[in-house]
Amino acid sequence: MRILGIESSCDESAIALLEIKNNKVKILKNIISSQVNIHKKYGGIVPEIAARHHVENFFPILKEAKINFKKIDNIAVTYGPGLITSLMIGVELAKTLAYVYQKPLIPINHIEAHIYSNWLSHPELFNKKTFPALAVVISGGHTNIFLMKNYGQYQLIGQTVDDAVGEAYDKVAKILNLGYPGGPIISKRANNYKGEDDLNFPRPMMYAKDFNMSFSGLKTAVLYKARAEKNWNKKKIDKYCFAFQNAVVDVLTHKIIKAAQEYKVKNILLGGGVSANNELRVALKTKADKLGIKTHFPKLKHTGDNAAMIAMAGYFNKKRAKKNNFSLMADANLEL
Repeated sequence: MRILGIESSCDESAIALLEIKNNKVKILKNIISSQVNIHKKYGGIVPEIAARHHVENFFPILKEAKINFKKIDNIAVTYGPGLITSLMIGVELAKTLAYVYQKPLIPINHIEAHIYSNWLSHPELFNKKTFPALAVVISGGHTNIFLMKNYGQYQLIGQTVDDAVGEAYDKVAKILNLGYPGGPIISKRANNYKGEDDLNFPRPMMYAKDFNMSFSGLKTAVLYKARAEKNWNKKKIDKYCFAFQNAVVDVLTHKIIKAAQEYKVKNILLGGGVSANNELRVALKTKADKLGIKTHFPKLKHTGDNAAMIAMAGYFNKKRAKKNNFSLMADANLEL
């Protein structure tokens, strides 16, 4: 089966073509047109500008991909959640292509696609023995822990009650004058620091009985402590990044491991931009290994928004494929 994936939930215009046969995945095309450099000067995504660039970017990358639509079985597209104006561009493009080439269209939940990004590089997951699994999506817009009982069967058991973890990274980077996006910058600066973590940043809700999380208070703690600092230098900024990242990793690993133990899962699946964080990967794998729980992470190129994961999710949602699906509408607040 060949599936064309289209992704435009935020600021990445992406197209990918997957070939899936006998539980083997072959990525034939995977093109992403990023707007990071455009939005850097604003310190975050400007929805109107993002949508405008989606319009400008999709046709050049379609031309670059040289897709032979005669050999495609389905078209999968993100229809939510995300920025409504960005989502609309991708959905309308997919509907147009599906109509012109008379191909079935599969609507994809962006959060679910982040989970299925693991299947792009871990063929062992195709086995139903994978379940029950803990599926964790951590990104700029989402921090969710799901009990995944089977393909397409999810139970939300924990989430952030305020800021998403990726959003907290961006805001702390802004507080420290490091630029945008915050995740890669803070991670790099944290790795530069070789001293002790004596800033004592809080770990909000870490020991609460449920699996919910909070990152707003941590961000505020960084803000107040930073305001009180007088003599800033490179090492001190590195120290702040190190201490902030330690707090985030502590909370996430504690909550994830606690949930994995309570629900007796066999596998932990991470997805989303923050799943690229190496400190988190190492800490989580170390704790999970001791408990005999397997951890799975997407390749770094599949952690951010991309169309390969949309096509992969399309494969597992192929029963939803429908021709001439003109009623499909973007849904910014779609839930999994």
